[in-house]
Amino acid sequence: MDLGLADAGLIASFLAFSLAIYQLAATIVGYRWSLPALLRSARNAALGNAALLLYLVLTLLVALERHDFSIAYVAEVSSRSMPWSVTVTSLWGGQPGSLLLWTCGLAVFSAVAVWRAYRDAPALAPFAGATLAAIQAFFLFLVTFVSSPFTRLPVPALDGVGLNPLLWDDGMFIHPPLLLTGFMSFSLPFAFVVAGLLAGRLDRAWLARVRRWALVAWGIQGAGLLAGMWWAYHVLGWGGYWGWDPVENAALLPWLCATAFLHSVQVQERRGMLKAWNVALIVAAFALSIFGTFIVRSGIITSVHSFALSAVGPYFFAFLGIVLAGSLGLLLYRLPLLRSEGEFDTLLSRESSFLVNNLLLVGIAAATFWGTVFPALSEALRGARVAVGAPFYQQVNGPLLLVVLLLMGLGPLLAWRRTSPGRLWRLLRWPLATWAGVSLVLLAFGLRPGLAAFAFGACAFVAVATLLELWHGAAVRRRSTHEAWPVAFWMLMARDRRRYGGYIVHLAMVLIAAGAIGQASFQQEAATTLPRGGSVAVGRYRLTFEGLFERRLPDLDIVLAHLRVQQDGREIALMEPERRTHRGWEQQPTTGVAIHTTWPWLDDLYVLLTGWQADGSATFRIIVNPLVSFIWLGALLFLAGTLIAGWPERARLARPAGRPSMAVVPARGPSLQPAAPEVVLSDA
Repeated sequence: MDLGLADAGLIASFLAFSLAIYQLAATIVGYRWSLPALLRSARNAALGNAALLLYLVLTLLVALERHDFSIAYVAEVSSRSMPWSVTVTSLWGGQPGSLLLWTCGLAVFSAVAVWRAYRDAPALAPFAGATLAAIQAFFLFLVTFVSSPFTRLPVPALDGVGLNPLLWDDGMFIHPPLLLTGFMSFSLPFAFVVAGLLAGRLDRAWLARVRRWALVAWGIQGAGLLAGMWWAYHVLGWGGYWGWDPVENAALLPWLCATAFLHSVQVQERRGMLKAWNVALIVAAFALSIFGTFIVRSGIITSVHSFALSAVGPYFFAFLGIVLAGSLGLLLYRLPLLRSEGEFDTLLSRESSFLVNNLLLVGIAAATFWGTVFPALSEALRGARVAVGAPFYQQVNGPLLLVVLLLMGLGPLLAWRRTSPGRLWRLLRWPLATWAGVSLVLLAFGLRPGLAAFAFGACAFVAVATLLELWHGAAVRRRSTHEAWPVAFWMLMARDRRRYGGYIVHLAMVLIAAGAIGQASFQQEAATTLPRGGSVAVGRYRLTFEGLFERRLPDLDIVLAHLRVQQDGREIALMEPERRTHRGWEQQPTTGVAIHTTWPWLDDLYVLLTGWQADGSATFRIIVNPLVSFIWLGALLFLAGTLIAGWPERARLARPAGRPSMAVVPARGPSLQPAAPEVVLSDA
């Protein structure tokens, strides 16, 4: 019998689900009864599952490219009129496809993590493998039985509905896959936290593995958030890059928890403190990643990013409950192993600054979570949905974020355990002088409001404090090695990538903060209707409307306006905002934003064509966004710092050569099965 793509996909989905169940059962049985062959089989099952999921993604992609409209998902998200690039991105443009991509990413990451764990951390490998297999089985259950992208239509469609024209953008190649991968990758540190709790092995090697995977998840999620900000700014046409939308918030929440963990884990490594807190942060990050996936797909939260109400919501809710209950039980069971080995000596210490940093980040996450779920809670309890808008988040989170920013400059200057006031003053005097100087100069030049001058001064404080740390480190190295300054900086980072990569990320956050402060404090906006030849002044710019023009393509009609832009009487740009109408989507035209960045002011002129009249006049929305370019520069610096901090260190110990071996050793420390032997598999 000749199998179609839908049949092949359904069969492969069922096989992948069965293989995940087998991996889970084989790991548990193989560990409990000391069966190395069964553990090897479970490890190989993880590789097989990754291969099957890649096959599923490829099969769905082929179905989309072939326009196989006998498959419901293909008919829903694609059409014959869509270009091939948009057809590719439609793979994750709907709920079943995005769930499949989530699951495929988990399968690939799990295969890598499990294989490495059996080689490098055999005491943890069975527990981590079982945890990842359980998560994989849940998502494969959804992909196979609840929300399959391979479900057949009773009668094949002649053509598909197609993807929303708002998603016909190259950003679809970057932002959704990054966020889906970011959500997914929080499964890895969570799995190793569960493994450590189950095995009773909460040592430094375990913590390093958790930290490594947490950094991977944090970096991918951060990149996804920044890509989403850029996409919203350039494509959605509402003049901003962040609107505190529920789905935006859901993506931010696990990143905040991971940020807190990456700071507080240093306290555990250095002082043996905050152990239970760090476990709780990783559990919270994973739970919030599931929560984020849940609210997008449940339909209970109203958002421009979310999918329609579907049957997957209750399954996510139940899975989230199991994760929280199971994690809490394990945490309470292992509390004796998570006792702190030290105490906070004084407020003037690095560990105290990390603790305050953590409390602030968790406070921001809690406020954001509350604002996100409050509309749904109010509707459930009172029968009326009460919206929570951006002003709530700005008023609550704004001051907390400013204090977090200041701690980025202060924390690295503090010593562990105790910092003398005299030493602190010597380290802080130049950053504080810079803060005061920048604030006073900006106020003297008439910068209003005054709070913005204070905030810009805070950015300067953090930048100077961080740059001084980099300079001092390079100067010490240069004195001992006589290297040139560029070489000294390069070697400094190469010798301690984690520390100095973190400093680069701090500088990136300063740039992002400066851009956000500039845009929020000094944005200027005008909505105006101009006749042909008419002009309007917005800020320091004058825009003159020269007329409307039409462009017809086979599947698209474009109306664009010509606007000449002058600054101080000198022409600086010709801007062409557009309105696009796609065939079949006449009731949903899209906006082509015109953006021009001016130098040296670093203003973004942001122009939208909102309508036109029969007499040739046109209506525009014109926005001047100061310093937004700082955000995109900061995004690039964030990626560079994350890569530096997360780049693997060169292996210090060579592994002995030889054939793969098996060893059975008694488990060390308390465990859920203290009498059972531990099976260790190692490969040459």
